[in-house]
Amino acid sequence: MRLNALLAASLLAGCTAAGPLGEVPTVDALLLGEQHDAGAHPGLQERYVRTLAQQGRLAALTLEMAERGASTAGLPAAAGEAQVREALRWNTDAWPWERYAPAVMAAVRAGVPVLGANLPRGDMRAAMADGTLDALLPGPAIKAQQQAIRQGHCDMLPEPHVQPMTRVQIARDRAMAQTLASAAANGKTVVLIAGAGHVEPGVGVPQHLPRALRAESLVLPREETGKDYCAEFRRQMERKPV
Repeated sequence: MRLNALLAASLLAGCTAAGPLGEVPTVDALLLGEQHDAGAHPGLQERYVRTLAQQGRLAALTLEMAERGASTAGLPAAAGEAQVREALRWNTDAWPWERYAPAVMAAVRAGVPVLGANLPRGDMRAAMADGTLDALLPGPAIKAQQQAIRQGHCDMLPEPHVQPMTRVQIARDRAMAQTLASAAANGKTVVLIAGAGHVEPGVGVPQHLPRALRAESLVLPREETGKDYCAEFRRQMERKPV
């Protein structure tokens, strides 16, 4: 299931308030889909984590931003940020710690584990060549995912690269789904923070979750940043060696 855009917008509009959220879905897994550079999203993510923790309903916080196998389990609630980053094997070059620290540390302070959920980088090359991944989504979903890959690369990705990149995306979604499922606890909610495309029910993580797991996807409202993403991607492509 996916929360409707009106509800998402109303939640985001109130995210500057310091208190807990009024109502959080009673589900096994709550998937929060962010725009990675939206300034308002980290505050709302922290509020979801804090609200569930205060209600004793937070089973775990899982992250696209850390690789599967990394975990804060075993760290004390008073652990410092450096300890937490080390436990999560945080890649500060890829993900700005300051953006995700509020939600992560809210979970740690509540004594709730934070888990890396993403496919390890060392597994990506194998995923590109793994034809079995093509069968994990129905045909229309595969085509939609391929089109999302093209658009996400500003239609500048060479066509022979589309299928391998689609396989990586599917493998990443499956890894996140497996992490969510393994962290599920009766009567509690596992939260995932990931990019918006990963939480889309038709093509993303929900496609790989067990049917018995009650999951809700909330794609946070898009925020206008004024950035020309395609111009930046074009510059990156031009800097690559031939």
